[in-house]
Amino acid sequence: MSGTMYRAALCELIGTFVLVFVGAAAVLVAPVFGLLVPAFAHGLILCALIYTYGHISGAQFNPAVTLGLLIGGAQDATKSAIYIVAQFAGGSIAALVLTAVFPQDNAAVADFLGGAAYNFGQTAGFLTADSVWTAAAYEAILTFFLVSAVFQAAVYGKAGKLAGVAIGFTLAASILAGGPATGASLNPARTLGPALAAGDLSYVLPYFVGIFGGGIIGGLLHGQLLQPEE
Repeated sequence: MSGTMYRAALCELIGTFVLVFVGAAAVLVAPVFGLLVPAFAHGLILCALIYTYGHISGAQFNPAVTLGLLIGGAQDATKSAIYIVAQFAGGSIAALVLTAVFPQDNAAVADFLGGAAYNFGQTAGFLTADSVWTAAAYEAILTFFLVSAVFQAAVYGKAGKLAGVAIGFTLAASILAGGPATGASLNPARTLGPALAAGDLSYVLPYFVGIFGGGIIGGLLHGQLLQPEE
């Protein structure tokens, strides 16, 4: 792996770590503060990360976005594979670190939550337990929105220097729309890390199908049919 690719992969690992750590921490305290906290936490930190690391790695931080870019012809298979490995590693490490910082059996954490269940920052909602494939379909739709924003705002440069804002706002709006129903992950690394920390992988496979499916559809549509005219 070249030095340039190493630096880019490291940025993807760090960026995904930050996104999952901040996002999962916000979900952990959401029973106290409400839905606005995780929605804006995810959107704001993604926006900041895009401007921080975008010039090095492209600031994907999401295996579904990376797969969408691959399917849409925006990057090659080797780079995509390296990025996906780095993203999953960053997300998993973040969830485990967050659980170590705020352990489930900590009295102060329990007192702060005021009797609310400790949730490990998982991306799960009221559809997840009883209608997991419906939840997966919802995740596919929301992920399609995010990948669409990435292609048009960033890959095709239609939002200019505001691309990070457009993408961050899309994520925040999607969480506001889907958070209660599915947890609004839109990101396999965001799903897997907290699921590993919680020891609950029951919903991970359907979510992967939905989220990656949304990314593939977004990549096909925007990469093959909705390119800007010359």
